[in-house]
Amino acid sequence: MKYPTKVASALCCSALTVMLASCGDSNSNNTVQPPVQTPAPVVTFQYEIQLTNLSQAQPISPIAAVIQATGTLWSIGQPASVALERLAEGGNNSEILNAPNVIAKASAIGALAAGATTKITLETTQLGNRLSIVGMPVNTNDAFTGLTGYDLSTLPLGGAESFDVIVYDAGTEANSESAATVPGPAAGGQGFNSERDDVNQVRMHSGVVSQDDGLSSSALNESQRFDNPMLRVRINRTK
Repeated sequence: MKYPTKVASALCCSALTVMLASCGDSNSNNTVQPPVQTPAPVVTFQYEIQLTNLSQAQPISPIAAVIQATGTLWSIGQPASVALERLAEGGNNSEILNAPNVIAKASAIGALAAGATTKITLETTQLGNRLSIVGMPVNTNDAFTGLTGYDLSTLPLGGAESFDVIVYDAGTEANSESAATVPGPAAGGQGFNSERDDVNQVRMHSGVVSQDDGLSSSALNESQRFDNPMLRVRINRTK
């Protein structure tokens, strides 16, 4: 049986439409959806820092603890930064705590008395950073004690490490020990002064002389003398 040409064309078009529709349905049903991305959990690293003043009669200004991505707060033989000068001459740790490269920070509350112990807790989400701890023996011209650039990546979870750290001289103010220049309770003198009248290099501190050892102009007595070290630091990774 032969179909008229118009009828045959209509049937072909109808069949083609059905086929295309079927193809479209097939493609729609088989579209692969991208997997849902689950964000990686944030890992927090926590460090408990125990600090003990080993001196006989040298309070230490509020101790700052900072974590930096790289670098140190000081280097032997190099000039002190203004932030370190402010701390070493007047006990002010605010510039160290707020430095641009600091990624975690904490400060002890109040001065650490001779023989006393305190704790600071620091947290960061980055592993492998550098820890620095610093405070000023306040009955001095420009002394400071602490450690700098400790590599936290070497400390495993639950691990702890202890240091007995020495006293440094910021080299920014002459060690006159005078009542006018020592800011602590033994003298009550001036703190930070922007003028630098010493060697302008960080070095190991030679210690307090005192009036009892023949420095008649000194406002300090033998109880303010110190032998290195001055500060005991224990770092414990708790997370």
